Amino acid sequence: MPAASRIPASLADFAVPVDELVPYHRNPRTGDVDSISESLSTHGQYRAIVVNRGTLTGRPNEILAGNHTYKAAKQLGWAEIAVTWLDVDDEAAAKIVVVDNRTSDLAGYDTLLLADILQDLPDLKGTGYDQDQLDQLLDETALPEPIELPTDGAGTGAAATVEYLQWGYLQWSSTRVRITQAEVELLDALYKAFVGDHDSDMGFGWHVLNEEHRALEGEAA
Repeated sequence: MPAASRIPASLADFAVPVDELVPYHRNPRTGDVDSISESLSTHGQYRAIVVNRGTLTGRPNEILAGNHTYKAAKQLGWAEIAVTWLDVDDEAAAKIVVVDNRTSDLAGYDTLLLADILQDLPDLKGTGYDQDQLDQLLDETALPEPIELPTDGAGTGAAATVEYLQWGYLQWSSTRVRITQAEVELLDALYKAFVGDHDSDMGFGWHVLNEEHRALEGEAA
C-alpha cells in the first residue's frame, strides 16, 4: 500500500517515523492487533495516536493512546504513523492511558442498529466482524418466528398463530427480553400447573400477571 493511502492528507503533517516511538511502559490493555491491522490495511490511518514527549517523565516518545495501532502499523511494516503530541507528567500520563481504555469499556451498542449497519455493507472487511459474528448478532436480535398451535384454546379446533416463548427469551408485542434457564423452567412449571387446572392455556398470561400483582400488594401491606 503506498504511503499516501496509509496516512490521509489531513494527517500527513503529523507523520513521524514508527521506530522513534515506544509503547507505554505499563499499558494494562490487551488488544486485537490483527483486527487493527486489517482496519489499517483497508482504511488507512483515520485518526492520530497520542504520544507523550516525555520531558516530565524521562521516557521520550511514549505512546499514551493508540499502543495497539502502533503495534499493528509495525506488523504491517509501516515506516510512519500520524501522531499528536502531549507533554505531561507521570500521573497525567497514567490517567490518560487508563481513561482511554476505560471509556471504551463503558461504551455499549444498539445491537439492532449495529446488525442493520453490518448487513447493509457489501462485505465485512475492515469492520472487525466476520460472518459468524454477524450471524450471532442476527440470532440475538431477531424476533421469534410465529408458531402454529393445534388449538386456539377455545374449543373451536382452529389453529392459532401466536408470537410465543422462544427458549431463552420472553416476548410481548415488540418487546423481547432474555431470560435464564431457571426462569424458563419456572414458567414451564407454572404453565403445566395452569393447564392441568383449566384444561386450557387461555388466560395463562393474565394468571401470571395477577400472581405478580398479588405479590406486590402483599409486600405493600
